[in-house]
Amino acid sequence: MKHKGTVRLETERMILRRICVEDAPEIYENWASDPEVTKFLTWPPHASVSVTEKICRMWSDSYSQPDFYHWGMELKSDHTLLGNISTVGINEEMNEVTIGYCLGKKWWHQGYMSEALNRIIDFFFEEVDANRVQSDHDPHNPHSGMVMKKCGMTLEGTLRQHAHNNQGIADDCIYGILKSDRHA
Repeated sequence: MKHKGTVRLETERMILRRICVEDAPEIYENWASDPEVTKFLTWPPHASVSVTEKICRMWSDSYSQPDFYHWGMELKSDHTLLGNISTVGINEEMNEVTIGYCLGKKWWHQGYMSEALNRIIDFFFEEVDANRVQSDHDPHNPHSGMVMKKCGMTLEGTLRQHAHNNQGIADDCIYGILKSDRHA
């Protein structure tokens, strides 16, 4: 793959950009501290804004790596950060990236996440030269799977008791899309 790192991307309604430490209070408030948002994630809700600051600092330090991809989703209309989307795994041998995402509850069911995921899929196929983009979700969180489907990803199977999230051991629905699917 031809890694480019976390470059600024745009969608119709959002700017996908690097996160900085100064974003921590907004991230904490808009999604990172919300137990409903983190219910099916692998990290617990942040207990304080200082936890968010520490993680933002870690992300900021990682932006120098060309294979680090982590975007904040910022509304063009008022510059609000409403979520984030990132790679949670890269398999160089297979030219494959795995995407994870998180969206503040206030913006659920408005098409923001599918808009961001579509842009990220295009970026990985067209600019990074990935062959496969995949993502997964707990079957008890079907809305996440609906986002993947809306972006042209196919449910490839459910691995039983394959994942762990804030609910404990969970089944794992795997979705994928190939570059040839996208440009068929």
